[in-house]
Amino acid sequence: MDASNYRRVPVGVVAPRDAEDVAAALRVCADAGVPVVPRGGGTSIAGQATGTGVVLDLTRHMNALVSVDPAARTAVVQPGLVLDRLREAVRPYGLTFGPDPSTHSRCTLGGMIGNNACGAHSVAWGTTADNVAELAVTAYGGAEYRLAEGWTGAPAGLRELVAGNLAVLRTGLGEGFPRRISGYGGLDALLPERGTRLARAFCGSEGTLGVVTEAVVRLVELPAAPALAVLGYPDESAAADAAAGLLPYGPLTVEGMAQDLVRDTAGLPRGGAWLFVETRDEGAARSLVRAADALDAVVVADPAAQRALWRIREDAAGTATRTPDGRMAWPGWEDCAVPPARLGSYLREFRALLAGHGLRGTPYGHFGEGCVHVRIDFDLVSAAGVARYRSFSSDLADLVVAHGGSLSGEHGDGQARAELLPRMYPPEVMSLFHAYKDLWDPAGGMNPGMLVRPARLDENLRFAVLPATPFAEEVARCVGVAKCRSRETGGTAVMCPSYRATGEERHSTRGRARLLHEMLAGEIVRDGWRSAEVAEALDLCLGCKGCRSDCPVGVDMAAYKSEFLHHHWRGRLRPPSHYLLGGLPTWLRLIARLRAARLVNLAGRFLPVPGLARERTLPEVAGVPFTRWWRDRRTPLPGAGAGAGRGGGGGPTPAPEAVPASDASPAPASDAAPTSGPAPTAPLAPVTLWPDTFTDHLAPGTARAATRVLAAAGLTVTVPTAGPVCCALTYVSTGRLTRARRVLRRTLDTLGDVEGPVLVLEPSCAAALRTDLPALLPDDPRAHRLAAAVRTFAETLEQYAPHWTPPRLDRPVAGQTHCHQHAVLGDAADRRLRDRAGLTGELSGGCCGLAGNFGFEPGHHTVSVACAEEQLLPSLRSAGPDTAVLADGYSCRTQIAQLSGHRARHLAELLAEALAPDEGPDPM
Repeated sequence: MDASNYRRVPVGVVAPRDAEDVAAALRVCADAGVPVVPRGGGTSIAGQATGTGVVLDLTRHMNALVSVDPAARTAVVQPGLVLDRLREAVRPYGLTFGPDPSTHSRCTLGGMIGNNACGAHSVAWGTTADNVAELAVTAYGGAEYRLAEGWTGAPAGLRELVAGNLAVLRTGLGEGFPRRISGYGGLDALLPERGTRLARAFCGSEGTLGVVTEAVVRLVELPAAPALAVLGYPDESAAADAAAGLLPYGPLTVEGMAQDLVRDTAGLPRGGAWLFVETRDEGAARSLVRAADALDAVVVADPAAQRALWRIREDAAGTATRTPDGRMAWPGWEDCAVPPARLGSYLREFRALLAGHGLRGTPYGHFGEGCVHVRIDFDLVSAAGVARYRSFSSDLADLVVAHGGSLSGEHGDGQARAELLPRMYPPEVMSLFHAYKDLWDPAGGMNPGMLVRPARLDENLRFAVLPATPFAEEVARCVGVAKCRSRETGGTAVMCPSYRATGEERHSTRGRARLLHEMLAGEIVRDGWRSAEVAEALDLCLGCKGCRSDCPVGVDMAAYKSEFLHHHWRGRLRPPSHYLLGGLPTWLRLIARLRAARLVNLAGRFLPVPGLARERTLPEVAGVPFTRWWRDRRTPLPGAGAGAGRGGGGGPTPAPEAVPASDASPAPASDAAPTSGPAPTAPLAPVTLWPDTFTDHLAPGTARAATRVLAAAGLTVTVPTAGPVCCALTYVSTGRLTRARRVLRRTLDTLGDVEGPVLVLEPSCAAALRTDLPALLPDDPRAHRLAAAVRTFAETLEQYAPHWTPPRLDRPVAGQTHCHQHAVLGDAADRRLRDRAGLTGELSGGCCGLAGNFGFEPGHHTVSVACAEEQLLPSLRSAGPDTAVLADGYSCRTQIAQLSGHRARHLAELLAEALAPDEGPDPM
């Protein structure tokens, strides 16, 4: 599978190391009569990166930037080089590669050449074909060619084919516009008056002619100070009608979208639709605004503000993958294009066509070149739904052609549209396409079923093999756009740490989703839930949940892994780590009950624990758990916790103990207000401080520090002490879901109905309560109420003590944002609290690599360290001596201590240390 709706099973995959390997593979396959499909990042949305023969994965080894010539503004690249790597390498010279598709962080130059990719800046810099100077190509059977301009290097017979079809080439391809990508639409580049540009004509051939093994590409100059003009229009049609009129002003981009794709219009000018127009400088942007007939407009020159606005446009692309009611929307007609002057009329008719077929989709895209992106809520499972997909595709092809457009505007035709090419091109052009294909590939071995002699657009659909189960629906939601293969750093993105460490597709979120897809299909992976291949691929999933937030369609591989492990080990003896680490709450409670912490810690220093990684030192167990400390020092308030101690399923249960967080006196909470700010606004009920397993038994000082800060903020705290409460995270992460449900039900019975916020200091436990709890107990209303009550430390202070002024620390910070906080909870409140406390700097993105039980399991140490080395450890090495090391997650603090020697602290600890002695005194 690629990023399309199609699935074809290859006989094998080859990862060639160089051009000689490519030639050898093509000779062997030709001798055996086996087809070949060249593949880059696999982000194609029309099916052209799938095939039934041998797939050549050009990303594993042939991914080098061979050379850069800044003076000539050219670069020599291998086909597997990711676009962003090229752009990063040439940026110091003030250069870039002009075409920039949205998958720039993982698409490859070879794939861009194959699809003639474009992107937002093609208004200024053209398509990939416009930016390719030379190509080294190997054909089926092993013959090698060097294509540039002129007939030198051309395959035998090509010159004669062009000479015999000059009239067809001059008139049959239509009055072209830049986004005419469909078919071999670039063949007119071979006309003598156009310079006989062999390399340009080869672009867009979708792997059907040969394999590119090297390319010389042209580079363009980056504008020194680009500006962004955002123009507001009453509606989408008005914006589309206006786009073509902006082109004479020389914009770099003209992107359009309507209000139904925008969640938050803050920062946008008035209107129901917008054009995002980038120019070379602020003066050009203001001139364009004066000439535009817009309802409203803003011009932004500040780069950070531009990025914020562009993020709205980028988020719209993610929104397009779902309809307003949450249904998945699929590719298939994502990029057809019409001449820009016809775009407004086309969009009006397109929306009417959607409605006529009972379908929904929200168009957006490159309005300056008439290219429209849209995902549509096709039913690609039922026979009736597939029939509707076919009839709609036929009608839409006719509509595009009626407006003088191209079925593909930048992504290629693949299987999704190739069958319909005769509606766009007359018979003589289609005959020429066939002859061109046969001249390059007489045996028909290169990517058969694409462009000419195509497969039907409604066969090989990937959904047909799946069972009708909820889990299959979840797995199928991976659309394959492969953001999980990105290696971007420097931001907050987490996904996908194991792929970043290994570089193997099976360790990406997409790769794992595809393996689960095959497991459910049962054709290739035939042993179902007991599959060793799937277990091996999922073994290196850290359960970071980064994909839940970073994946455009919200694939939650951590949840899928738990479900798989649940079935995989059902009725069988599990690995020791599942019992040791998965049962950690039980073991720690037993150690506390026996008061055996000192003995356990001593044994952990000298004796290896069977089933755990020998490279790891076991964390020390606290001699006094937080809950015992709390019980021993409690001072109950009269009437505290009233109404909060009734269970939901078994009658009355003991109320949690409620005390002022300072434990200094039974005075009203307002008496504990700090001297550094106005009196806080107390919540209607006490803050319930959740004694999670990690904080309670391994880091009780964090909870004690939190009580001091909460007291300083004037808040009253209650701690559940009637019995053990647990979020069941360790059981969920090891796939012991039956046990997890029992633990959660027992927790809800013990806790009773909670009034007010539930503060969870450990981000992974907070995330488990917010997401796993209601997912595992969907029919228990108590689960949903508890999930809704969960707050982080910073959220609690911001929402329930908004007037409290935190102590000033005025120092830089480094450390780690917990991946579950990034993915589930969000860290906006934490950033604001750090800012108010004078803590400057950014925490690392990515994942620390320990990830709960993951880093302690045998065989994971190398990957665990590699994850930390990507962002976290380099940031700590570069930190100054006054830098505070901050990590709210216990796993993150443990990883930092074991790999760097730094002592990381929870934000509560940093704030507590800065409090004055009379602010929230520690009862210790």
